[in-house]
Amino acid sequence: MNIAIITGCNGLIGSESVSFLAGKMDLIIGIDNDQRAYFFGPDASTRWNKEELEHNYPNFKSYEYDIRDYANLEALFREYATDIRLVIHTAAQPSHDWAAKEPLTDFTINANGTLNLLELTRLHCPEAVFIFTSTNKVYGDTPNLLPLVELDKRFEIDESHPYFRYGIDETMSIDQSRHSLFGASKVAADVLVQEYGRYFGMNTVVFRGGCLTGPQHSGTQLHGFLSYLMRCAITGNHYTIFGYKGKQVRDNIHSHDLVSMFWNFYQAPRPGGEVYNAGGGRFSNCSMLEAIVLCEQITGNKLNYTYTNSPRSGDHIWYISDTTKFKTHFPAWNYEYDLIVTMEQIFEHMKKRI
Repeated sequence: MNIAIITGCNGLIGSESVSFLAGKMDLIIGIDNDQRAYFFGPDASTRWNKEELEHNYPNFKSYEYDIRDYANLEALFREYATDIRLVIHTAAQPSHDWAAKEPLTDFTINANGTLNLLELTRLHCPEAVFIFTSTNKVYGDTPNLLPLVELDKRFEIDESHPYFRYGIDETMSIDQSRHSLFGASKVAADVLVQEYGRYFGMNTVVFRGGCLTGPQHSGTQLHGFLSYLMRCAITGNHYTIFGYKGKQVRDNIHSHDLVSMFWNFYQAPRPGGEVYNAGGGRFSNCSMLEAIVLCEQITGNKLNYTYTNSPRSGDHIWYISDTTKFKTHFPAWNYEYDLIVTMEQIFEHMKKRI
């Protein structure tokens, strides 16, 4: 039997992983305790997604465990040990701002929870592929030191810089920069995943995501920028732009395209703790102002928003992921969903939920 364990299975990337793998694995074990509702309120709950997954996929089995609870996790790994082929770890506390409210909660979920899963994989299924969804926030505010040029609706990097053509690659330092406490806890987890690959020879891999998005996202003000922006455009709720004149640039990768990266790696794993930047790259990116225009065009509504000249701590002014390394290692992979198609999907799906 081939089994996949997916943490954060009710969330954006976790649920996409369940859907993607349902026809490829014999059994999918999901772990999710809907902590997102605690972080961001009832509107952010992913319980609706769990119900859809259980209805659609009979080989999906869900456990409402906390990834900090080693005893429950150990019992689960012990029960299925010989058949676990893949662990996809997406569960996290994902917000800069929220991390500052409860640093201990943030760190124990993001760092200690990851360590629990790595150690249980090592003890019970060391040959399994371990996939970790990290974040571009591990680079801290180092990207803000790049030579940026202010344009009419966005910031852009100077054309003479090596990052202009493809974006930021994995050689950028994660050291001596301001990360936010969330970024720091993800750095700890990121390095742990690398070390278990390098030290123990396990098939671990780190994907440092840009803005991960898609129709299954339960976006809120503190996390899930495109989803929450679309929600506000549909409902008329107020939206706040934080700093940089709304010209800050993010690359956006559809959840399906990211999970497709996971699948390519699983089929031909590279041991030793590989690291890949994983975002929309030059293929799919936008500034806040450009995203607002697209939301207004898709919904036919004017967005109710204001601007505050107070950037979030550690926030990036311009970030575009260079995915060249992954494409070189896995040339069969490519993007399927561009920005407009992704936003139209978010709009259509959200209309049914609100």
